[in-house]
Amino acid sequence: MIKTKNDKRIVRHARVRAKISGTEKRPRLAVFRSNKFLYVQVIDDTTATTIAAADTKSSKAKTPVERALETGKNIGETLKKLKVDSVVFDRGGFIYAGAVKAVAEGVREAGITV
Repeated sequence: MIKTKNDKRIVRHARVRAKISGTEKRPRLAVFRSNKFLYVQVIDDTTATTIAAADTKSSKAKTPVERALETGKNIGETLKKLKVDSVVFDRGGFIYAGAVKAVAEGVREAGITV
């Protein structure tokens, strides 16, 4: 029986992960949102390796959405250096709004197709 909000999120994430996976050409951009920070990883699921990662811990922006947008831009610039031009977005069971949406917008602003 599903009891907590986090348990429900894990079920939603499993449902999303059944449908998407990252490849070498188009890796998966996974987002995790904790109570304090937001973490972003770019993952190649064929080799089970993390290509790049970023978080909001070092951001100086005031609001969570601004920090997420800045983190999205940072990971986008890192992906450009690694010559990745397209990613599959994995929202991690979170709703596509607020900080999660800002990450995707930041990556798009950096020139990566999401």
